[in-house]
Amino acid sequence: MKRGATNVLDQYDLEVLRTWKVRGAILCETTIGIYILKEYNGRSEKLPIQNILLEEVCKRGFEQVEMLVRNKEGLFITTESDGSKYMIKTYVEGQECDVSNMDYCKKTMAALARYHNAASTIPKEILEDAEISLQVASMEEEFEKHNRELKKVRRFLREKGQKNDFEHFLLQTYDGFLEQALDITEIVKEKMDMSDERIPCHGDFQYHNILFVDSQPFFINFEKCIWDNATRDICYFLRKILEKHDWSIKTGEELLSAYEYVRPLSEAERMQMYFRFLYPEKFWKIVNFYYNNGKAFIPWKTAEKLENILRQEAQKQEFIKVVLCR
Repeated sequence: MKRGATNVLDQYDLEVLRTWKVRGAILCETTIGIYILKEYNGRSEKLPIQNILLEEVCKRGFEQVEMLVRNKEGLFITTESDGSKYMIKTYVEGQECDVSNMDYCKKTMAALARYHNAASTIPKEILEDAEISLQVASMEEEFEKHNRELKKVRRFLREKGQKNDFEHFLLQTYDGFLEQALDITEIVKEKMDMSDERIPCHGDFQYHNILFVDSQPFFINFEKCIWDNATRDICYFLRKILEKHDWSIKTGEELLSAYEYVRPLSEAERMQMYFRFLYPEKFWKIVNFYYNNGKAFIPWKTAEKLENILRQEAQKQEFIKVVLCR
């Protein structure tokens, strides 16, 4: 947060008693509770639809979400003289979801199903009235975009003169994963019905954005909310847990059962999950991080992640075959 960011508080109808810094934000104690002040780098026009989404899921019984706060002008964004943009949201004190705690993870999956049930009943026209569409590219288009990026980085690596140890290691593993990505994309083009139902998804459903309050999950940071298949959220969360548990079939089945007890998955959604897990998403993320975050210095964690996906590949394929190919 920039120095002087608290000046924006004057633009809100809040009586602030004190403020203190936390990671990437400022907490504000007021006479009516605690709020969080954050810098916002997204599109200002997206926040009205985010606000409508949060209000609508609350109306439909899912109240475990943050809410946005309007300033005195009725806007969700307050712009400082230097052009910096800030937003204020409600805040709850809680513990991040511990991906090693299966009870927390199962409760999160059940809560995600309840959120999806609520979000799926919001008429699309209500969200479109907020001046922006949440429509997302199809899974096929998303995979093709990743494939173009993978090809671009492979060309860069091949043409690069002096390579460090990580780059040699990455290049040795590259062709297998790229071939896998291309093959899966072709199968998706041929077999996947892209007319499947889409709903307003969280869009960034990872453990950082799930807080446990009184042993119940509370969802925050909806800035990447997007209109997509529900499996986008499911796979985003599941992938992290399954990587931590070496793609344990038992773990995956228990978590999916927790979700499906509340909201059963359709055959089309299971097919979406199958392709999302089959695509080498983690490899693409490593390549993307390498290429866009300074190639001269490679954090040891990045090399460790690449080693892990190679070590877990057989376990991942077995999980897909047993759990998703029924």
